[in-house]
Amino acid sequence: MPKVYFVGAGPGDPDLITIKGERLLSRADVLLYTGSLVNPTLIENSPARIKRDSHGMKLEEIVSLMADHARRGSLVIRLHSGDPSLYGAIVEQMQGLALAGVDYEVVPGVSSLFAAAAALRTQLTLGGVAESVIITRPAGATLDRDEIETLSAHRATMVFFLGTGHLEDITSRLRCPPETPAAVVFHASWPDQKIVKGTVSDIARHAREAGIEKTALLIVGGVLDPLPSGHHRSHLYS
Repeated sequence: MPKVYFVGAGPGDPDLITIKGERLLSRADVLLYTGSLVNPTLIENSPARIKRDSHGMKLEEIVSLMADHARRGSLVIRLHSGDPSLYGAIVEQMQGLALAGVDYEVVPGVSSLFAAAAALRTQLTLGGVAESVIITRPAGATLDRDEIETLSAHRATMVFFLGTGHLEDITSRLRCPPETPAAVVFHASWPDQKIVKGTVSDIARHAREAGIEKTALLIVGGVLDPLPSGHHRSHLYS
């Protein structure tokens, strides 16, 4: 049965793609990738005879291209940035392939969320500070309503994707103290990575002053405090 592989390219650093993902890329015949979000080094290193940027393509066109080449026996790779399971819009692609009689497999990738945590040298969960992580996004062109107020009432680390253009709106609606630590990480793991730190009350201003307007994550929570209140040593080391 013909098959398409959805591969997570990782957050930006080409060394952060998985071994399985890299092996598939090294054998690819057809490579369909998600534009500027994927490091061009990965595209250049692939021997695929057909390389296509999916930016601006319609869903039906993407599915048709993948299905047609897979039926011809080609190894088809759909390369997504980060991990495909987070805002990757892969389900509708897989549904289209299934209707076309083409099988598929998902190869996980390192999310920009984890690259950002590494860049900040912190944990997203920390004993006595935050035992949960909330991953969400603000309303915008493709989302009518969000749940920022409700979600921010929890004592959890919050991570906002697709929100760089809405930082002022997001922070003004958070139900946490204005002095809560916050950080914006632009292009996590890329050579031009930029980190801006502050609090809920001023992080939007700091990010704008740093010229960050897109492709960044907003992280909010006590785990960003160098000396977080209430933190206790892990029982692993007791």
